[in-house]
Amino acid sequence: MAAPASGSPFDPSGVIRLPRHARGRLAANESTNWFGYSEGSLANGGTLFSSITATWTVPKARQHARKEAEHSATWIGIGGGCIDGRCSLTDPTGLIQTGTEQDVAASGRASYSAWWELVPAPAVTISNMKIKPGNRISASVSEVAPTLWRVTLSDLSRHETFTTTTLYPSSRATAEWIEETPVTIGTDGTGVATLPSLTRAPFDDATVNAHAAQLTAEEEIRLTGNSGVIGTPSAPDSRGDGFGACAWASRCRVPRS
Repeated sequence: MAAPASGSPFDPSGVIRLPRHARGRLAANESTNWFGYSEGSLANGGTLFSSITATWTVPKARQHARKEAEHSATWIGIGGGCIDGRCSLTDPTGLIQTGTEQDVAASGRASYSAWWELVPAPAVTISNMKIKPGNRISASVSEVAPTLWRVTLSDLSRHETFTTTTLYPSSRATAEWIEETPVTIGTDGTGVATLPSLTRAPFDDATVNAHAAQLTAEEEIRLTGNSGVIGTPSAPDSRGDGFGACAWASRCRVPRS
């Protein structure tokens, strides 16, 4: 079922969300707000990316620190990442993405939602999808004609699907499978949100350009902060098209493919 677009950047807790993108990247394998896998065109022989897919399980969110509002997003996207393996070049032109949100209010109450986004515009909530932890999600972003993109997010557990087609001038230079702490604006100012405690959220069935992905260790990104490593992807699974994403952990077990 197609959902009406809601372009408001406000979430239920009153936090204003800034567009998600790669500005938090520190080095080839470290970020201040992402962890997962990212492929770049220069690291893949000049390949450009016209489609990406994956499935994942919505993680259950719990408050990591008492009385603290915490936010996370699980997504796939094209653009906005590191073009080369050393991350000396990043794609500044934008990012088209879709995924799920797993947040915890200061009261400790968790909330879940689905969204899509064309950076630099705010995320658009998919208002009539009822996302719950443990649900199996399938997502795809694909260019169906020059600069014309189709974004699809399906909740396989509830048999709900959202699809939209939109014009977007992507560079097609990077492709990402990511767990993220979004940048937010609140009463305390602007900053990267704190990651809640999350159950392990394995990605699987990843594809790029309509072929099964072959993820490599060089494409891994860890989430780091003042306390050290905060989020860690596992090594690729046995087929190379999936991985585990572990919050508040420096190691992550490889999921069964």
